[in-house]
Amino acid sequence: MPITIYDIAREAKVGIGTVSRVFNNNPNVTIETRKKVLAVSKRLHYVPHAYAQGLARKRTNTLAAIIPFFTNYFFIEVLKGVQDKCAALGYDLILYGINHPSEVEPYLNKSIQRGRVDGILYFSMKLPVDFAKRFHGVTKPLVLVDSFDESCDSLFVENLEAAKIATGHLISLGHQNVGLIDGNMSSFPARQRLEGFKHAMAEAGLGINEKAVVISTTTKLDGFSRDAGYLAMKEMMTLGAAMPTAIVISSDVQAIGAISALRERGMKVPEDVAIVSFDDIELAVHFGLTTMRQPMYEMGELAVEKLVQRFEHPDAPPSHQTFLPRLVVRTSCGMNKPETYIENFLHTEN
Repeated sequence: MPITIYDIAREAKVGIGTVSRVFNNNPNVTIETRKKVLAVSKRLHYVPHAYAQGLARKRTNTLAAIIPFFTNYFFIEVLKGVQDKCAALGYDLILYGINHPSEVEPYLNKSIQRGRVDGILYFSMKLPVDFAKRFHGVTKPLVLVDSFDESCDSLFVENLEAAKIATGHLISLGHQNVGLIDGNMSSFPARQRLEGFKHAMAEAGLGINEKAVVISTTTKLDGFSRDAGYLAMKEMMTLGAAMPTAIVISSDVQAIGAISALRERGMKVPEDVAIVSFDDIELAVHFGLTTMRQPMYEMGELAVEKLVQRFEHPDAPPSHQTFLPRLVVRTSCGMNKPETYIENFLHTEN
């Protein structure tokens, strides 16, 4: 039989209420009694149940994560960080998968219902305006991940600056005809990467061939998919002699699809087309992808930490933490060098 709070109380010769107060750090327990209860607990190898502790503090020890696209490589890595940090801190996690924008507000409303969860992690989507207005009257902590709203704690990637770095790297290698394969414009990261690409080209004094900027029209995974990359590269190849010599691609998985399209035509990377992509998923190294490595796992961990900090400091002003991805140089850009890290992660908080 597992050890229970009744066993601890009997061995320590105190009431079960006293044992409960010790495990929940209630100050109304003498030092001597606290030491005695903890000593018995250690001897019997008793670990307080997180949920039971939570009830004493009027918490459920459960967090909600509202996230799009479970099958997206980016979110898989972020969720690994979330799950590992939840496990380390003794929290359970409820996942709500969003397949359509209309589902966002119902899940948010469900999450803030009294007693269901202690806090919410909200990923890569714009917070509905109506909800943002009502949220100020709700005491449920909310952390935005890969998104931003000035009224909430947030963590997000500097996608515009990262796209400038990726594009600038190709320009530094001598490319003047640079193209872009991007995600759907409903995606905040996709919009920022487009802007970063345009800024880098303008700063280098280079013109942009609008036909060499291919935006995904599919809403599936916001266009960050192998099929979207494959179709975009097929469209790019219709430019013939005007086709770019180098392309920034908005995700590794799109880049893998694009490479498949090139191979079908008998074209090679980087001999015919140089590529820089985003994410640095596990498959990137096998394709030799030069890519902007995003701190996906780290973001998941920090999101949970930020939410827990909000429990302890509910009246603190919102904090906003930003990350700048790292350029990982492999062979797809044409630099025949061993894997090299050009930029370190930068993250700032205000």
